[in-house]
Amino acid sequence: MSSPIMPSPVMSSRLFTPIRIGDLALPSRIVMAPLTRSRAAPGNVPSDMAIEYYRQRASAALIITEATQISQQGQGYAWTPGIHSPEQIAGWQRITDSVHQAGGRMVLQLWHVGRVSHPVFQPGGARPVAPSVMPVPARAFVPGEDGKGGYADIPEPQALTQAGIRAIIADYAQAARNAIAAGMDGVEVHAANGYLLDQFLNSASNLRDDRYGGSVENRARLLLEVVDAVCAEIGSARVGVRLSPMGRSFGMDEATPEAIFGLVARELDRRGLAYLHLVEPTVRDREILTDVDPRAEALMAAIRATYRGPLMLAGGYTRALAEQALASGRGDIIAFGRPFIANPDLPARLALNAPLNEPDPTHFFGGDERGYIDYPALASQALQEAES
Repeated sequence: MSSPIMPSPVMSSRLFTPIRIGDLALPSRIVMAPLTRSRAAPGNVPSDMAIEYYRQRASAALIITEATQISQQGQGYAWTPGIHSPEQIAGWQRITDSVHQAGGRMVLQLWHVGRVSHPVFQPGGARPVAPSVMPVPARAFVPGEDGKGGYADIPEPQALTQAGIRAIIADYAQAARNAIAAGMDGVEVHAANGYLLDQFLNSASNLRDDRYGGSVENRARLLLEVVDAVCAEIGSARVGVRLSPMGRSFGMDEATPEAIFGLVARELDRRGLAYLHLVEPTVRDREILTDVDPRAEALMAAIRATYRGPLMLAGGYTRALAEQALASGRGDIIAFGRPFIANPDLPARLALNAPLNEPDPTHFFGGDERGYIDYPALASQALQEAES
């Protein structure tokens, strides 16, 4: 009598089942989350190191790039890449060429930080822009005289005029065109984590009394106008959106999250996007919380019921937690962040239940190849162990 065939980790895994999102057919549900690494070259051009960094991680079902500013005004951190100059577009083109040659797929995350910035980044040394004028409970990561980054106090921002808002919407549309020109498979509109679009959504940071403030419909207006402008340029099937329901980064503290995120989920569902990407309410400033708001589970379930397209989840996921989320129907795709920093071959490691390299947080932001492109893959790690 022959022995029964034992299922392999991949055979029994929902993580390794294909899924289609918009125009893209993904071979698995393992996505590389957007990860700010602050290693852009002068002119905020993606560096040569970034070509290798993304190529190493091309086995992800989808790479979401690090947050990439749509304009000079949109920058808030030292050495982050842009997508608004010919040199930046050419830099990203070298990366997409490398990733596509390795069989990967990638979308560019479109970013405007809003008030989470500093005059050192702003055109003419101006104050950062925001929905409203108020103190910002954050510090900016700025270049230091020694060539290393440091933190500086953020001044009170200036409130955007409606003309300024229209200009930003146009910048998003142009950035989406630029991303496609750079060979990207699509874009993700970053509307999470306390940055500009989230600042407009949030009642704690949006005190306006015009058509962009007050009611939930008005506070959602900028995000929806940006999404519509981007979709008009490149097609909704190549557009994703990232939200952080009940997020508290940089002073966010929405009074009625069910109302605002319920409305946003309904409106985004109507637009036929590639996917909706949610940062779990269990995460704050990259750390997993123990004091989760009791409304969080109900809110996430309500968004899941309202948004009928592919739903991506991010927030400290392990393989076991990812499998649980997929099995329960809570989400359709899982974005992994820190595990991808230290494990360029993360899908292979998850398939084999192999040990994971531990990330080195001292090299997360800025620097050279250390902690960026020098983490070993399984094959090289096994060879090193065999030779030792």
